[in-house]
Amino acid sequence: MLVCQCNMITSKEIEDIVLDLLKADPWQLVVPAKVYNELNRRAKCSGCVPNVVDIIVRVTENYHSQQAHPPADLIHIQTGLEKLKKQQSGVRRERRSTSHRAA
Repeated sequence: MLVCQCNMITSKEIEDIVLDLLKADPWQLVVPAKVYNELNRRAKCSGCVPNVVDIIVRVTENYHSQQAHPPADLIHIQTGLEKLKKQQSGVRRERRSTSHRAA
C-alpha cells in the first residue's frame, strides 16, 4: 500500500526499515524522522506522518511480542536489586580512609 505519495513510499518499505532499526537496537525509539532518514528522503507535506506512526507502532508491538520471553525466564527487578544490595553491603564506598572524612 502506498503511504507517502510525495516520495512514493510503500508500507512494506517502512515496515522493513522499522524491523531493521529494531534488530539493531530493540529498545530504541523509532520515530518517522529516523524512518525517512534511513530511506534518504524527507517528509515533504507531512500528510503521511500519522500513517507512518501507526505502522511504526504496529510493527514495534509485533516485534516485541514475538521476542517476549516466558515469565519464568524474566528476571524480577526487585529480586535482582536485593541480591545486589547483599553483595554490596560490605564494600567500602569511598577510597579515602575514614580518618579523613569531613565532619
